[in-house]
Amino acid sequence: MIYLKTKEEIELMRESALMVSRTLAIIAKEVKPGVDSMYLDRLAEEFIRDNGGEPAFKGYGSQKNPFPATLCISVNEAVVHGFPNKTPLIEGDIISVDCGVKKNGYYGDHAYTFAVGEIKPEVQKLIDVTKECLYLGIEQMVSGNRVGDISYAIQQHAEKNGFGVVRELVGHGLGKKLHEEPEVPNYGKRGDGPKLKEGMVLAIEPMINLGTKNVKQLNDGWTIITADRKPSAHFEHDVAIVNGKPEILSSYAYIEEALALYS
Repeated sequence: MIYLKTKEEIELMRESALMVSRTLAIIAKEVKPGVDSMYLDRLAEEFIRDNGGEPAFKGYGSQKNPFPATLCISVNEAVVHGFPNKTPLIEGDIISVDCGVKKNGYYGDHAYTFAVGEIKPEVQKLIDVTKECLYLGIEQMVSGNRVGDISYAIQQHAEKNGFGVVRELVGHGLGKKLHEEPEVPNYGKRGDGPKLKEGMVLAIEPMINLGTKNVKQLNDGWTIITADRKPSAHFEHDVAIVNGKPEILSSYAYIEEALALYS
């Protein structure tokens, strides 16, 4: 079932989404060669808890194999769901940081891909195009359109630029649960899927590969990597339909301000 949110609920969700944004801005200040991702994870958890939130990802999943960290940190060929570790970042890496927060009973969930120092031009293009895909998808999130219109816009832009669009992982609805209906694939046909309506809140998240669309899962049961071991990028926003149009609840402004100040 798709749950439509009231304006009051959307404002509560905005608080959660912006806490994620501010958490990612703290991470942005620290992404540099020599830093390890366990350190980034500790910073994120401290900030979230100090500000009245709960890390949404830590302990998520099955009892046998819950996610062990506050952040999903995916470096280079890791697409999503990577574990923080003590391996130092090096010049030329890219790192996708996905963060979730629960506050006031509602979830925020979004992501940003960072460059570590100077990166190859083709990898910078991958990052730029993936972010463009996100905003092109968001443009389609208007009342009366369908989920497939979002999916089509993302797929067309990525593939036009020669990149692979991951099939196995999708965006999703968001609210009192971290993952709600509907699923939001990053590929599809215009006019397909559930109709978009006032009060829908979606986490739209293109996951785009430098090489082919093919991926595989590591033995940890979580980390997804590209099958050809080429880099992958990931961007995500939380978006509500308000007065028939898309309204982004999360914000990259904090992140981009931090990158400008600390790069």
